[in-house]
Amino acid sequence: MGKYFGTDGVRGVANVELDALLAFRIGAAAAYTLTQERIGGGKAKLLIGKDTRISSDMLENALVAGICSVGADVELLGVIPTPAIAYLTIKHKADAGIVISASHNSYEYNGIKIFSGSGYKLSDEIENRIEALIDDFESIPKVSHDKLGRVLKSAIDPVVEYTDHVSETIEGDLSGLRVAVDCANGASSTTIIRLLRQLECSAEVRFYEPDGININDNCGSTHLGNLKERVKNGNFDLGIAFDGDADRCLVVDETGEELDGDRIMAVCAARMKREGKLRGNAFVATVLSNMGLHAYAKKQGMEIVCANVGDRYVLEKMLDGGYILGGEQSGHVIFLEYASTGDGELTAVQFMKILKDSGKKCSEIAAEVIPFPQLMINVKVPNDQKKVIADRPEVKEAIQKAETALGEGRILVRPSGTEALVRVMVEGLDAGLVEKMAKTVAQTIESIV
Repeated sequence: MGKYFGTDGVRGVANVELDALLAFRIGAAAAYTLTQERIGGGKAKLLIGKDTRISSDMLENALVAGICSVGADVELLGVIPTPAIAYLTIKHKADAGIVISASHNSYEYNGIKIFSGSGYKLSDEIENRIEALIDDFESIPKVSHDKLGRVLKSAIDPVVEYTDHVSETIEGDLSGLRVAVDCANGASSTTIIRLLRQLECSAEVRFYEPDGININDNCGSTHLGNLKERVKNGNFDLGIAFDGDADRCLVVDETGEELDGDRIMAVCAARMKREGKLRGNAFVATVLSNMGLHAYAKKQGMEIVCANVGDRYVLEKMLDGGYILGGEQSGHVIFLEYASTGDGELTAVQFMKILKDSGKKCSEIAAEVIPFPQLMINVKVPNDQKKVIADRPEVKEAIQKAETALGEGRILVRPSGTEALVRVMVEGLDAGLVEKMAKTVAQTIESIV
């Protein structure tokens, strides 16, 4: 992680940590860097999409000003999911795609994510070059006269093109399924209704009326309580929840039980293996993935390759090893055959197709994946301390004692890549002991910050 870029772009409280001036500098630095990468010269073209936060308009205009100031052109695609920008950047041969979103965070946060022309998030090397230019802003050559960039009139219909693409990733339709959908008052509000109508899926869609400040507010993939109750009481086959920018998806089965990204991947990987589509009989997960997922994969004759936490690291492992499926517990799942990044709506469609074809209940198709008791506690830690807190002697001692008490199990203490938090994850065979040890380590960290 750099000075500005975390694991998922630049993120902070809008107009405090991430203000219009910083967005202007990011736009100029990114456009200039990517123009230098452009083969054959000429004007670069960037696509910009955003989620529904009140601050997204402000940051969009600042980004546009920065981009145009160095001679690059922009097409504005409005409110659209993050994976749609990645897909459209590739399809329309843009030099980059930018998304203004803070994903699952509450409305006061916002972020800037950048995809290269290949649809992948920028490499560390290019991010470092952009950061250097942000800090040495006066060194960026400015243009004038006819060299200035423009906001181009876009011929792209992002909703139609993206939903057409996702619907074409399966054969047949999803008729016969009844699903409850939670859009988190975010970007999927613009796309999911058309997508499910195309696939003839009966859906009740909720939390799709954004007002700028209700994104992820007691809804979406990080707040499943409302969806669980709705699925249980409404006779639905399953529930689907997205986060603010719809790059992640979680599932609720017909009993109201959550299926996290681990269990979603397990179901999809097993289906792909049966069909001979799982390259290397392996898929990529993260170091946080549940021990139960590993046990299931071994039983099914599949291998799990572990990456660091963050979908960019999952993708790196996938590309290095030639794997086509990977993801995280949080619901970021990458189907590399169809997408270059995590895609919540694509994940939902793939999962629902498996459910329909199985003829089983949602709870049944995931029943063989038995998660070990696991607890994650988020501890607020200042950004300037979160990367080193696990090396403090007091924390090391607490972790060592907790691991001894757990016996068979594990503890991971890691900084968040997007927030001022340290995440304490404890896993083991005894749920009560897992909770006790997680609280002990978390309290130790709280006592020294």
